[in-house]
Amino acid sequence: MGRTVFTERVIRIIKAIPEGQVCSYGKVAALAGNPRAARQVVRILHNSSEKEELPWQRVVNREGLISLKKGQGYERQRELLEREGIEFCLDGSIDLDAYLWMPGPATNSEEL
Repeated sequence: MGRTVFTERVIRIIKAIPEGQVCSYGKVAALAGNPRAARQVVRILHNSSEKEELPWQRVVNREGLISLKKGQGYERQRELLEREGIEFCLDGSIDLDAYLWMPGPATNSEEL
């Protein structure tokens, strides 16, 4: 069974997130055509990050927080983001005003 159009778009969108920026699960889902599919984005990341070489660390929750639990990937994700120059607030969140990626108006969402 082949991948869905939604899955293909999610993969392209995640690959397009530039180093030093993040996007939320919900925004990735919306860009891919289904704003209510944030959990599906989580599933795609879980199943495809390694084989698709996705920059999985650049996807966070809508509050700018890492969703992985401490001891279950949180530290690795934070380390990777910090290496890219992302700074964390004292509460462990990422300032989305500073680091949130959205494709610019010149980017056609159909290309993603």
